[in-house]
Amino acid sequence: MKNKVEELLKKKEKAKLGGGQEKIDNLHAKGKLTARERIEFLVDEKSFEEIDMFVKHRATDFGLSKQHFPGDGVVTGFAKIDGRPIALFSQDFTVFGGSLSETHAEKIVKIMDMAMKLGIPVIGLNDSGGARIQEGVVSLGGYADIFLRNTLASGVVPQISVVMGPCAGGAVYSPAITDFIFMVKNSSYMFVTGPNVVKTVTHEVVSFEDLGGAETHASKSGVAHFIYDNEVETLLNVRRLLGYLPLNFKDKPEDKKFDFENLKPELKFDEIIPDSPNKPYDMKQIINLLVDNDDFFEVHANYAENIITGFARIGGISLGIIANQPEVLAGVLDINASVKGARFVRFCDAFNIPILVLEDVPGFLPGTEQEWNGIIRHGAKLLYAFAEATVPKVTVITRKAYGGAYDVMNSKHIRGDFNFAWISAEIAVMGPKGAVEIIFKKEIANSENPEEELEKKLSEYIAKFANPYIAAERGFIDDVIEPKETKIKLIQAFRLLKTKVDTIPRKKHGNIPL
Repeated sequence: MKNKVEELLKKKEKAKLGGGQEKIDNLHAKGKLTARERIEFLVDEKSFEEIDMFVKHRATDFGLSKQHFPGDGVVTGFAKIDGRPIALFSQDFTVFGGSLSETHAEKIVKIMDMAMKLGIPVIGLNDSGGARIQEGVVSLGGYADIFLRNTLASGVVPQISVVMGPCAGGAVYSPAITDFIFMVKNSSYMFVTGPNVVKTVTHEVVSFEDLGGAETHASKSGVAHFIYDNEVETLLNVRRLLGYLPLNFKDKPEDKKFDFENLKPELKFDEIIPDSPNKPYDMKQIINLLVDNDDFFEVHANYAENIITGFARIGGISLGIIANQPEVLAGVLDINASVKGARFVRFCDAFNIPILVLEDVPGFLPGTEQEWNGIIRHGAKLLYAFAEATVPKVTVITRKAYGGAYDVMNSKHIRGDFNFAWISAEIAVMGPKGAVEIIFKKEIANSENPEEELEKKLSEYIAKFANPYIAAERGFIDDVIEPKETKIKLIQAFRLLKTKVDTIPRKKHGNIPL
C-alpha cells in the first residue's frame, strides 16, 4: 500500500507542474500566475477540490502520441468563496498554450453539468491559444459542447468569465454567453480574428491591444464588464462580485445586518441638484450617499457612461442599481446605454436581485447616427427588460423624466412597485422650452415681442408642468419626498417588497428585440 501511495503522490506532483517548470518560469517572467496559483488567490484557503487531474488527450496525429501532460491543459474542480460553493476551471497556458482539445472540453463540460445540478456559480479562468489545431474538428466540437452548456446554464446559475491571457477565435463565444467578463490590462485579449488576419483581409494595421485588449473591450465594444491592473486585483474583485449574488435562480442574495433604527435623514442630498435644470451633476454622489459603507461595485464603468449600473447594499439588502448620469451626455439614453442597461436589468431579474432606478433623463438621443443604427430597436430592449422583470423594482426621479424615457425607466406603467419623486423632479413629455415652442408657436410668432412672449409662456409652463405633482395626482408617483428622506424610504420599500410575487404570462419565452 505504501508504494501505491507514493505512486499517487508522484503522479499528483507531476500533474501540478503542468507543462513543466521552465514554462512556469516563463509565465512568471511575464508577470502572470499559473492556473493553480490563480485558483489559490480566488478561492477560500484549502477549499479547492480538484477533479480529473489525471485526464490525458487521446489524439495521436502530428506527434501528439509522444506528448502527454496530466490534466491536458485545464484544472477543474469545486471550491468555496466566502464559505459558499462554486465550480471552476482554470486553463493552463503551460500545456499546449492552453489550447482546447476533446478531453480539455470534456473536463469543462463535466463541471458545468455538475454546477447546474448543484445550483452553484461557474467561474472560468480563460488563458488559451484557441482550438488545438492537431485535433481538427474534434476540438471545434468541444467548443460547441461548452457553448451549449453556457446557454443552458444561463439564468440557472451565475456564470463569470475571467480572461487572463489570449482568448481568440471560437473561444470568445463562451465568455460572451456568460453573465460577466473580467479582463486584465495589458495581458488579456479577446478577438474573433487576430491582427495578422485583419491585415490580410481588410488591410488594417492594428495592435493586439488596440484590437482586443482590456481597455478596448471595456470602453469601446462593451464586451468586458470589469478591468483591473493585475491578476491578483482581478481575482479579488471576482470574489467581491460574488458577494452580491445568489448561488442560483431559486436562491436569493445574502442580506447583511443593518441598524435601521439609528438611521438619520441625510442632509447632503439637499445640496446635490443644481438650481439650473440644465446644469449637470454627478449621480454617483447620490449613489455613494445611499449605499451602505460607500461600497458601490460598478459594472461597465468605462462603457456607455451616460448610464450607471452596479451592485450595492442599502439597509443591508443586496441590490442592482441602474441610474442615468447627468454628467455624461446629460444622462440621455442612446443605443449603448440602452443595451448596457437592458442586460443588467435582465441579469438582476434572473437571479432575484431587487432593482433600484435613479432617474434623471431628458429623453433618447436624437440624430441620424442613432436612428440609422437602430435606437428604436435597442431602446426597446431596455423597455422590454424593465417590463418583463418581476423582482422588486423601485424608482426615484431626482430631476428630469421626459418623454418616452420616462416610461422606459421603470415607470409605474411598466410595473414599477414604488415610484418616488424628489421635490426637484420634472415629469413631462419634453423639456419646457421645446414644449412651449410647439404649443404656442403661432402666439409667439404673431406677438409684437416674440422673445418676451416666449419667456412668459415658458414661465407659465414651468409653473404648471415642470414638477412632480400632476403625476402624483394621477397615482403615477407614489410619493413626493424630500431628498434627505431617500435612504429611509428605500429601505422601508425594499423590506416591504421582500414578499412580492409577480408573474408573466405562460409562454416558452418572449421575443426581446435583439
